[in-house]
Amino acid sequence: MQLYKEQTLKIHNTLSNSKEIFQPINDGHVGMYVCGPTVYSNVHLGNCRTFMSFDMIFRYLKHLGYKVRFVRNITDAGHLENDADEGEDKIAKKARLEQIEPMEVVQRYTVDFHNTLQKFNFLHPSIEPTATGHIIEQIEIIKDILEKGYAYEINGSVYFDVVKFNETNDYGKLSGRKLEDMIANTRALTAQSDKKNPQDFALWKKAEQQHIMRWPSPWGDGFPGWHLECTAMSTKYLGESFDIHGGGMDLKFPHHECEIAQAEASNGKSPVKYWMHANMLTLNGKKMAKSTGNNILPNEMFSGENKILSKPFAPSIVRFFMMQAHYASILDLSNDALLASEKGFHKLMDSFATLDNLETGTISGFEVSEWKQKCYNAMNDDFNTPILIAQLFDAVKHINLIKEGTISITDKDKTQLQQYMNTFVFDILGLENNNSSDADSDKLSGTVDLLIQLRNEARSNKDFATSDKIRDQLAVLGIQLKDGKEGTTFSLS
Repeated sequence: MQLYKEQTLKIHNTLSNSKEIFQPINDGHVGMYVCGPTVYSNVHLGNCRTFMSFDMIFRYLKHLGYKVRFVRNITDAGHLENDADEGEDKIAKKARLEQIEPMEVVQRYTVDFHNTLQKFNFLHPSIEPTATGHIIEQIEIIKDILEKGYAYEINGSVYFDVVKFNETNDYGKLSGRKLEDMIANTRALTAQSDKKNPQDFALWKKAEQQHIMRWPSPWGDGFPGWHLECTAMSTKYLGESFDIHGGGMDLKFPHHECEIAQAEASNGKSPVKYWMHANMLTLNGKKMAKSTGNNILPNEMFSGENKILSKPFAPSIVRFFMMQAHYASILDLSNDALLASEKGFHKLMDSFATLDNLETGTISGFEVSEWKQKCYNAMNDDFNTPILIAQLFDAVKHINLIKEGTISITDKDKTQLQQYMNTFVFDILGLENNNSSDADSDKLSGTVDLLIQLRNEARSNKDFATSDKIRDQLAVLGIQLKDGKEGTTFSLS
């Protein structure tokens, strides 16, 4: 039997603003679409947090036994500088400033995106389509929406008629906005605008003479609107209705609202069953922004080449830090928070390594089956990774008690504990225990073993002041000594 038939997963659906039992449209199959990056600059940490949340969700759905088709797009055209369909295409602007081809910009930052996600140990999506690779599909959707009367063409551009659509549908139902309120709070259109209403959005934009990125269409040379690409690609690879659509909280309006409108206007049905939104990442209590200097890139964290953090932090430390908050809550990044996460990460990994050498007995003082289900309960409650991590540290506490001989564990329970610690730590949270090389580990072990030997000699000579000093100084460095029948061992805390 597949695990998903035993475990009841609940997901917070932004559309209903409530937790709902997850029941995919097709039994045993999940279609999931996540809005990917616009590749005109290095991927920033806020984006990484969103993508990491859905990587974790992808991992858990696969673990439950679902056959998942995960589509995450690359926006390589059509994303203008603001949401009012004005300004330059972000990629074209970067290309103009650097005097290179737009596709050189796309290639450079797509490679950076993939390299960064690889360092964070992401799984690859099932399909990673690009906007420029689906121009034909986007044009066909525009034709369909025009034919059904929910769009209009003017001066070579095509706009979605939000007011017309709202007569028979509910524009704003995802974000909880009412069109009449939006209209009341909107300034009048400028004389240069071709739109009938300020809320209308571009399906196709006419390319001015200086615009580099352009394609032929029935309405003249131009480029597709940003919102349209996701509708075209999700529909092509997941169907007119699919299970999960994810992205950052900032995309809820207008991007995702417009996606719903386009799909309903074209197909006459709701495109997505469960809408999911990951929340933002702040830095030292403030919004990340290049303009203020309150910003740090992933590689700057890994290398330590920044003025914000006290030391480098390995990718798995950063991933562990991000998993300690629920995906839908705001998470604040700081030096102290990362140092605490690093300490917790090493404690978790050290405890996992200890499992191999635990002696077993005839009874268990740790209910492993009960603990395992508590871990599943955390993940089944809208992918609650902080509660899962709390359960993992409950296991760490019991592993230490077993190691000390305070309680025992049977061989069967030890095997099950190893299996599920591995499942939840590595397979689902996606952590890796590769943050120090074998050579560095050997050097550390050798150094501590030497200090243990010197401490033992001091104790033999009744030089307890030196003995205690070695123990206490190692404790300050996060190295705990444990005296036992077999001699003195150490662990990282």
